[in-house]
Amino acid sequence: MKRSAFTLVELLVVIAIIALLMAILMPALRKAREQARRVHCIANTKTLSLAWYLYQDDNDGRIVGGDTRAAIDWVATPTGPLPEEKMDAVRRGKLFSYTNKTLEVYRCPADLRLKDPRQYAYRSFSIPGGANGEDWGEYNEAKIYADLRSPATRYIFVEEIDPRGDNIGSWQMNVKSKTWTDPLAMWHNKKSTLGFADGHAEMHAWENKSFIDWCDVAWNDPPAFRFGMTPPASQRQDVDYMAQGFPYKSLK
Repeated sequence: MKRSAFTLVELLVVIAIIALLMAILMPALRKAREQARRVHCIANTKTLSLAWYLYQDDNDGRIVGGDTRAAIDWVATPTGPLPEEKMDAVRRGKLFSYTNKTLEVYRCPADLRLKDPRQYAYRSFSIPGGANGEDWGEYNEAKIYADLRSPATRYIFVEEIDPRGDNIGSWQMNVKSKTWTDPLAMWHNKKSTLGFADGHAEMHAWENKSFIDWCDVAWNDPPAFRFGMTPPASQRQDVDYMAQGFPYKSLK
């Protein structure tokens, strides 16, 4: 019996159909993967925010330290630049037991710096200086939970992309002048996850091109990044939003 086989034309038609299906499906798959990363990141940030809240509840309202350079606070100071040393700093932090000792919640799944030899950063999140963190001089830090007015509107975790290889110290901005100091990570299509003092977390979309472009340099070209940026008068929606939600006790 003569064996039937595909002709060259038929093979080309099959290949064309597969290519067409891939072209149709790939954007949907990428969108689904990004959506999964967003959901995962929000869940991680919510876990950290609840851990932060439970810590003060167990410590007579005292807020955990938010400066990573102060020996051992919410995380410890890394003993070296290697990924395992940075993971160990997380494990030694005061919030680790409140996260059910889950290392992964300190990291956004879209944060690829762990594979980048320029940084090897593990931890994606930082605490703002006003939440018992790095003293910035222009505000009185919140030391106890009662210092925070309207906790549901005060973010206490941000996604930071410090170009120095690790999220050092606390995340800062100039609250009085409403200008930028440290960049934020925008791993979710010009969006970032914020965790709030009441324990909830949400994704926030950024609006201003000057801010988005400035933060982009911190990821794509760290040596060229310069800390501090004053947004133009026509692009102040983002800096106004972050200044309004910055956690602190009072301005000096």
